[in-house]
Amino acid sequence: MTGPTSTHEDELPTPHAHHGAHAHVYPLHRAFVAWGWIGCVAVGLVALAAYLPGIKGGDDAHAPATAPNGWILGCIPFAALLLSIAILPLIPKVADWWHQNLNKLAISLFAAAATLLYLVVAESPGAAAISANHAVMDEFIPFIILLSSLYVICGNINISGDLVAKPRTTTAILAIGAGIASFVGTTGASMLLIRPLLSTISERKYRVHTVVFFIFLVSNIGGTLLPIGDPPLFMGYLKGVPFDWTLTLWKEWAFCVGVLLALYFVIDTILWKREPRAQVVFDRLRVVRVSMSGKRNLVFLALVVLTVAFVDKGKELPIVGVKPFPYVREALLLLYTFLSYVLTPAKVREDNHFSFGAIIEVAVIFVGIFVAMQVPLEVLNANGDKLGITTPGQFFWATGILSSFLDNAPTYVVFLQAAEILTDDTHVHLVTLVDGNQISDALLTAVSLGAVFMGANTYIGNGPNFMVRTIAEQSGVRMPSFFGYMLWSGAILIPLFVLVHVLFLL
Repeated sequence: MTGPTSTHEDELPTPHAHHGAHAHVYPLHRAFVAWGWIGCVAVGLVALAAYLPGIKGGDDAHAPATAPNGWILGCIPFAALLLSIAILPLIPKVADWWHQNLNKLAISLFAAAATLLYLVVAESPGAAAISANHAVMDEFIPFIILLSSLYVICGNINISGDLVAKPRTTTAILAIGAGIASFVGTTGASMLLIRPLLSTISERKYRVHTVVFFIFLVSNIGGTLLPIGDPPLFMGYLKGVPFDWTLTLWKEWAFCVGVLLALYFVIDTILWKREPRAQVVFDRLRVVRVSMSGKRNLVFLALVVLTVAFVDKGKELPIVGVKPFPYVREALLLLYTFLSYVLTPAKVREDNHFSFGAIIEVAVIFVGIFVAMQVPLEVLNANGDKLGITTPGQFFWATGILSSFLDNAPTYVVFLQAAEILTDDTHVHLVTLVDGNQISDALLTAVSLGAVFMGANTYIGNGPNFMVRTIAEQSGVRMPSFFGYMLWSGAILIPLFVLVHVLFLL
């Protein structure tokens, strides 16, 4: 899944709702909120303005031959928003303020409005309208509806139980999670399995390594095989990458999953033997049979996969041979989500400690990201061949490093655009996109692997990472700090990714 998530408030608080003891030190917070809502209105109006007569759209309008004037200034809102996401949660004096979704929305929309104002001045009101329409209507709405449907439907499935936490048991849970993540999304798989895993290891002394490997495998690398598996891949699907192309990444997926499961089994076996005898005995006495409630939602999950695979406004529907109207796919996903919610007993969600706070957080942050990244994308359209990044290995590491510290979905889009621009007749294997353009298979593979795999390098690389950390800490697991987690990923994942480079990208 994509952007940072948390288990904070279910609803957007009012501007008068302060959070924490430090709320009084923010004399400018009302101004930020006010300007954020002004930005919301501005973004909406500008997006709708693209439909007015005389405003021309299309690929040519959205991909100028030259970068806009003063483009560095136009990229500042995007950079500032991503830095806010990465840094503000780590600063104690502003962390409480940041955790209010309304405040996130204010900053997000402020960045979006600033971007559109720049486009109005640097290009034209029409160009700003087209960019906003493209960002909101063509990308953000499909993106957030898919994530929301997976989030809610998986939240209506509860898996409970407490098994003996032997290494083979915990390894099996991680393997199952890595196996289903591509089909229910990394967010969905994380929500389904993190609580039963924590229940299983609750009697053990050594638990941190299990949650860390869960983030590696289930919340990130496991979602490599389908566009619904991880937000960057879905963004690629929206950009025209064929739905089944990601299945070609099975070798890299199998290699990384296999190596990590084997390494985890070795580490867990060593630590299992060091467990105090009393902990082991207690673990054996507290066995609860695994059970699942909300099973009917598995049908809705299957419908989501089939709908995303076959319902696309640019393609004819199987059997009937007609193209669906715009947003038919999104309407169907919302219908499945609504039916899942109303047909599932509330107790299932209560057992899951379900709330809408996490998905609201993703929505309020990404609406700004999708608008603010339009200027960097225009710059790449004009100058992508001048970045000095040309080989699959370079694309893998460049995409991956930025995905680690920013967010892997917008980072993927930026480097996907660059890879498409750099594709020429010298590339032997090409992937034909839905719009008829072609992209190098090797470069597309590198960008996809970098974004998905290296989103696991930090807590902020992929949305489910933060969610899993929060749930684990609520369950009593003392998770590593931001930099402590990076020690784990640096020691385990970076050598693994070097092997990926050598074996698959040279």
